[in-house]
Amino acid sequence: MEPKDVLLKLRTDRGLSQSELAERVFVTRQAVSRWETGETVPNVETLKLLSRLYEVSINTLLGSPQQLICQCCGMPLEDTTTSREPDGSFNEEYCKWCYVDGSFFHTSLEELTDFLVEHMSKEGWPTDQARAYFQEQLPKLNHWKHQA
Repeated sequence: MEPKDVLLKLRTDRGLSQSELAERVFVTRQAVSRWETGETVPNVETLKLLSRLYEVSINTLLGSPQQLICQCCGMPLEDTTTSREPDGSFNEEYCKWCYVDGSFFHTSLEELTDFLVEHMSKEGWPTDQARAYFQEQLPKLNHWKHQA
């Protein structure tokens, strides 16, 4: 879905006029109209305001142009699984299980690997295969790369 379509749908689903939305995010009605026709897209600060207002990620506002994954555990991110900062804004780097209230839940790569292996083995993955997979993939994620 294109950003213009996402922005129009979110506004109309909430029963807001272009003027009402413009007032809430401190822009003109014409700016909202230009977003919804695809002439322009909101700037970064306005995207943050829209994200909070609609309770969706910026990635969603932009039409989900990329599949985001948690940079701690590798899980695909959707609006319902994306973590939030203490102020309520989305943190599109991590899932809500790895990053909670502004801090990381998993304290080490080994602890996370053990946790994931246990859960994957319940899904039918052989333990050795799951461990080898996570030992190869997790260090490639930003959270663990920065800790090396």
